[in-house]
Amino acid sequence: MSDMIKKIAENRAARHEYYVLEAYEAGVELFGTEVKSIRNGGVNLKDSWAVIEKGEMFARHIHVSPYEKGNIFNRDPMRDRKLLMHKREIMKLYDKVKKEGLTLVPLSIYLKKSRVKLSIGLCKGKKLHDKRESMAERDVKRQLDRAMKSKRNFE
Repeated sequence: MSDMIKKIAENRAARHEYYVLEAYEAGVELFGTEVKSIRNGGVNLKDSWAVIEKGEMFARHIHVSPYEKGNIFNRDPMRDRKLLMHKREIMKLYDKVKKEGLTLVPLSIYLKKSRVKLSIGLCKGKKLHDKRESMAERDVKRQLDRAMKSKRNFE
């Protein structure tokens, strides 16, 4: 049986700002009302990042909207959330971040079976000219797709 995966939110700006070298899966330590809010799509990954402190990984600036029916059990929407990974994976990432000057960026958040998972990318920042090249490539691809579609319509 394949894993049931339902994508909740994606950080599209991360792929524009960074080259994603590797992607890792991490669990997220959440409270009940946060899980309910995430299941309803109340999460935003824009401008978020991950850090490693004292052998533990944390996600910063992930906005989880307060659950409407959560009353006193709602938590701070912008609080740091602990990411759950094996210690050796965290230490491997820590070494790469320190030695090579890379960044850990949340790419997407999704449900795998009934668990909330976060896809973390080991990223290298793009320069301005790289961003322009990516945009130009995307425009060319879009124009080709339009041309192919219009050609199919005339046949």
